[in-house]
Amino acid sequence: TYINSGNVIFSSGVRGRARLVGLLEEAISQRFGLEIDVVLRDLKAMRDVVKAIPTSWRNDETMKCDVMFLRGDAARASVLKKIQIKPDMDDVRFSSGAIIWRVDRKDVTRSGMMKLVGTPLYKQMTIRNCNTARKLLELMES
Repeated sequence: TYINSGNVIFSSGVRGRARLVGLLEEAISQRFGLEIDVVLRDLKAMRDVVKAIPTSWRNDETMKCDVMFLRGDAARASVLKKIQIKPDMDDVRFSSGAIIWRVDRKDVTRSGMMKLVGTPLYKQMTIRNCNTARKLLELMES
């Protein structure tokens, strides 16, 4: 696991993404009594996502950059049509089932990003900042 991020890095011989997700969700339910929707990304998908984040994008005191990992039918590029992007402040990309969203900290409360909370789409994602996404890839590659 990586920090308190809810991420687990593992390898498995199980074939089939849906089967593996089902096994993981069942194990979490059995062990912890929690009904958690698992969002699974393999090494190739994580590489693609991290590669799509410009190196100048970061999560710090001046900039907010999040990776919204999507699940189910939401994990398609067409999802960008369903979100409110404010071109004057939001930089948004899609890569390998994830939305990458960058905004200056001073604009966060006015950003289209804030409009996602409480929407049906919001229930189809798990969000990590870009620093965490980069670190997860590093751990997956080691």
